[in-house]
Amino acid sequence: MKTIKLLAVATLFIAIAAPLAMVPTSASAEGERYVLVSHAPDSDSWWNTIKNGIALAGEQMGVEVEYRNPPTGDLADMARIIEQATASRPNGIITTLADYDVLSGPIKNAVAQGVNVIIMNSGTPEQTREVGALMFVGQPEYDAGLAAGMRAKGDGIKSFVCVNHVISNTVVAERCRGFADGLGVELGNSMLDSGQDPAEIKNRVLAYLSANPKTEAILTLGPTSADPTIAALKENGMAGDIYFGTFDLGTEIVNGIKEGIIKWGIDQQPFLQAYLPVVVLANYDRFGVLPGNNINSGPGFVTKEGLELVEMYAGQYR
Repeated sequence: MKTIKLLAVATLFIAIAAPLAMVPTSASAEGERYVLVSHAPDSDSWWNTIKNGIALAGEQMGVEVEYRNPPTGDLADMARIIEQATASRPNGIITTLADYDVLSGPIKNAVAQGVNVIIMNSGTPEQTREVGALMFVGQPEYDAGLAAGMRAKGDGIKSFVCVNHVISNTVVAERCRGFADGLGVELGNSMLDSGQDPAEIKNRVLAYLSANPKTEAILTLGPTSADPTIAALKENGMAGDIYFGTFDLGTEIVNGIKEGIIKWGIDQQPFLQAYLPVVVLANYDRFGVLPGNNINSGPGFVTKEGLELVEMYAGQYR
C-alpha cells in the first residue's frame, strides 16, 4: 500500500512538473537581478515607499533589486539610465513610462535584447503593449482623476486649480484632465505649473488664489506639491475653508487630513507598484507563469475615518 501511495505521489509530481519544464524561462534558480528605473528626482521622498517595496520583495523572493533614477528628474537622463541598465544584462527591468516619446525607444531596445520589462506607476496599458512590456502595474491616471472629479462634483464643487509639480510628465497630467471632466468643466488654465521647489510652489499657489479668488477647490498631485500648498493655505487663512484633495499620501498629507485641511487623499498604493513587479518577474523567470491582465493598484480614497493603518505606515509602506 505504501509503495502504491509513493508511486501515485511521484506520478502526480511528474504530471505537474512536466508542463513547467517545457515552458521556456530565462532563469531556473534563485539569485535573479532586476533593475527598477524611476523618473523621480532625488528630492521626491514619495519614492521611499517604492524603495521599501522592492527591498522587501527582493528579500522575500531571494533576488537582487537595484533602484536607479535621474537625480534631477531629467527624462533624457532617465532614458540613458534605461540603456545602461539594459547593457548590464539584468533578468528584468521595472520602469516608469513618464514620457512615451523620450522613453519608448530605450524600453523597446531592452525588450528586443531579451530583457523582460514591466511598466509601473506612469504610463498606460496601451503604451505598455506598444513597447512590448509584459504588463502594467499602477493606477490609471485619467480614471483616478475622473473619480476624484466626480466625488468633488458630488460635494458641490464647480471650479478648481490643479497644482502640477511634474509638468513634463504627460501621463500624470491626465489626473488634472480627468478631474476637470469629472467636474464637467474645461481644464483650460486651471493647471498650474508649480515647479518642484517648495518655496516656489507655496508662492505660486498663493499668487494663483489671490488672482483667482473664486477658485472653489485645489487638487495637488502628490506630497511635493501638497505639502507647500498646506503651508500656503495656513498662511492666507484658507486652510479648512477651501476644498482640498490630493493624490498620494505622506506624513504632512496625513496630518492635513486629520486637521481637516485636506478632504481626501488618493492612495495609488505605491508599495504594490514596486513589490508586485518583482514577485511577478521572479515567478515568470522561474516557472513561466504570468498574470493574465495588468494590475490596477488604485485609486482608493483615504479620509479622516480611515487613517489608522495609513498613519501607522505612512512613508514606509503607504
